[in-house]
Amino acid sequence: CFACHATGVANAPKFGDKAAWEPYIKTGMDAMVKVAMQGKPPMPPKGGAANASEEDIRAAVQYMVDHAK
Repeated sequence: CFACHATGVANAPKFGDKAAWEPYIKTGMDAMVKVAMQGKPPMPPKGGAANASEEDIRAAVQYMVDHAK
């Protein structure tokens, strides 16, 4: 996740940027996890972490959301 979200590569919302994350947060955790699991170009499914479980992805999304508040 951090490879793109640390710097905002390909318009990824940057880690800790409340304004960038706000529209995503408004969609709700389940929607964000679904997008992360399935991918959304240019983000690959599971952010490229093929072996990550849904629980892992949910924890990563929650971590980023927590730091965007």
